[in-house]
Amino acid sequence: MTSAPAYDPQNIFARILRGEIPCFKIYEDERAFAFLDIMPRAPGHALVIPKAPARNILDIAPDDLAHVAQVAQKVAKAGKAVFRADGITLMQFSEAAGGQEVFHLHMHVIPRVAGVPLKPAASIKEDMAVLAEHAERLSAALSA
Repeated sequence: MTSAPAYDPQNIFARILRGEIPCFKIYEDERAFAFLDIMPRAPGHALVIPKAPARNILDIAPDDLAHVAQVAQKVAKAGKAVFRADGITLMQFSEAAGGQEVFHLHMHVIPRVAGVPLKPAASIKEDMAVLAEHAERLSAALSA
């Protein structure tokens, strides 16, 4: 077993946190940030990330991980209501062998409708107007 590389502060999610790359933000507090995936696997597909620099579940501080999980739960409840979903898929990948592609811890929160399959990962970039409308609806639900 080899040790993981160090956290890269130039990863795309770190750049989003710094405001260098735009996103469709739906939630933010002092420790976490949530935004829409631009290639959603289903309507409302959101990503929840810690503000602390953490490569993945293997190196995040336990308190930061707990907070990200609490925010993911809030996002899941909002997504279920806003998109009239029947359920939620929550995914987190750690290291390349585990399926991780962006090396800043993130949880995928995906509202699911029974009988509707997920789109393939990173396959179809959603229309920006659709994402803006989804972000507005989710933000409203999360601030209610």
